[in-house]
Amino acid sequence: MAETPRDPNPPEPSHEPEPGPPGVIVGVDGSESSVAALRYAADLAPKLGLRVRALAVWNYPVFIYGGYYPQIDWTPEDDAERIVARSAEEVFGTELPEWFATRIRLGRPAETLIDESRYAEMLVVGSRGHGGFAGLLLGSVSAACAEHAHCPVLVVHGR
Repeated sequence: MAETPRDPNPPEPSHEPEPGPPGVIVGVDGSESSVAALRYAADLAPKLGLRVRALAVWNYPVFIYGGYYPQIDWTPEDDAERIVARSAEEVFGTELPEWFATRIRLGRPAETLIDESRYAEMLVVGSRGHGGFAGLLLGSVSAACAEHAHCPVLVVHGR
């Protein structure tokens, strides 16, 4: 059975908050420090009576094939959904708590997390994502969030 192709020009995503009380937004990219951030938020937020929303941000990859996009069975949106689901399962197991939700957004990670922070009580991010500069104390996304977020930011180091 053939898969229905995705619309190459999806509608502009809503930047409005999802319904429900503000809570803790956690940036999740599948890295060790983002899973540690989710674990920390999952421990802290219920003690404060807050909800937790794991947010994975995706974007279209840049292909340089003279304008040709190869037919592949992979999409960045599906990848983001798998990453956030796998991270949630690593932290919570198969039974997700009712105060936990996930969200997938199109965009650039730092900008999107900063935008989402307008509606949050706290933003929690890992100190390092998948970037290539392991010697740095903070990655570019966590540094940008710490500087520009609209709420308090907690930066969590991996194990």
